[in-house]
Amino acid sequence: METTLILLKPDTVERGFIGQVITRLEQKGLKISGLKMMQLSDELVTEHYDFLADKPFFPNIKAYMMRTPVVAIAASGANAIATVRMLTGATNPQEALPGSIRGDFGLTIDGNIIHASDSAETAEIELKRFFGGSDVFEYSRGFDGVL
Repeated sequence: METTLILLKPDTVERGFIGQVITRLEQKGLKISGLKMMQLSDELVTEHYDFLADKPFFPNIKAYMMRTPVVAIAASGANAIATVRMLTGATNPQEALPGSIRGDFGLTIDGNIIHASDSAETAEIELKRFFGGSDVFEYSRGFDGVL
């Protein structure tokens, strides 16, 4: 069982797609283990995107990610990281396949709807960053282990 971080970015919040994205995750069989809406601080955005800090477009990313609250999700399941990455689709919505979250909802690479951890190591770091080591819950659903 893996747990991964997902961020529903400002365009998801602004365009009213929070429920639809969560529904897709749950319909795929993933369990929502943590969920919170939060306004990102300058420090948190800088830490999260530190690998882009020297890029000329970084100030635009920072402004975008702080524009409205985001929704942080901890999603759990077998192969959760790969499953979420597949559901998410290509970073550029113009290249994302129909049926993927970015392919169906994304408009531009600057507003690409969703962030998903890309590895187990990254997920561990990002879950601590956004959930602080708490507020991620383990529970069983009536059908767990049946599927």
